[in-house]
Amino acid sequence: MAEVVVVDDAEAAGSLVARHIAARLEQQPALVLGVATGSTPLPVYAALADLANQGLDLSSVTALALDEYVGLPQAHPQSYRSVVTREVVEPLGLDPAKVHVPDGDPAQIETAGERFEQRIVDSGGVDVQILGIGTGGHIAFNEPGSSFGSLTRVKTLTEQTRRDNARFFDSVDDVPIHSVTQGLGTILRARHLILLAFGESKAAALAASVEGPVTASMPGSAIQLHHHVTVVVDHAAASELRERDYYAWAQLNKPAWQGI
Repeated sequence: MAEVVVVDDAEAAGSLVARHIAARLEQQPALVLGVATGSTPLPVYAALADLANQGLDLSSVTALALDEYVGLPQAHPQSYRSVVTREVVEPLGLDPAKVHVPDGDPAQIETAGERFEQRIVDSGGVDVQILGIGTGGHIAFNEPGSSFGSLTRVKTLTEQTRRDNARFFDSVDDVPIHSVTQGLGTILRARHLILLAFGESKAAALAASVEGPVTASMPGSAIQLHHHVTVVVDHAAASELRERDYYAWAQLNKPAWQGI
């Protein structure tokens, strides 16, 4: 069972996760951090940026992105290369040479998955992977039906995912149809998964992923197969969890040395 931590709001979640990453950095300065895009992980990056401004050194961190749109130029403001640079690399003071995003160039797309898998291996594997979850239960761009053994590859996005992401574009028609995404099998190789979810719109997918059956129809349920998962959510996202009282009890009585 994943550890579920319910906090008051996204800001509290960001602070909790950032403090954990900072503590890991004290022991492992060359941490390999898996970074997600979208609005969900922004509180984590904001809290890490605050810690960086207070002296936390993240310059030795290697960052690996989960996914990238196919066909968007790297300079496009909504390419994940641009988003990661803007929201992670610059505020946290990361070394751009140590930040890697899958290659969405159509001219090289046939080998993009294999090349990024090798990049992960060459980096020594992901130590801490930050994840969000879509309203349809996808993590990264692993849509329903994705194999739990899948590796980095090209995926066709569902219309729901494209509608959800249209807020970042002028219209849904501008959202690419394809992405290069780490597979569920790739993500499950990370040593620690931290899944974040905020708001009532995520409640059903979160409950299905944490407490429902493990099924390819709900890609988020793959986290149940991992040995070290921390789910950090606000009260609205936790509203459909059946075992919410137990999670609160477990958190209240957890030994302090265990961390998250």
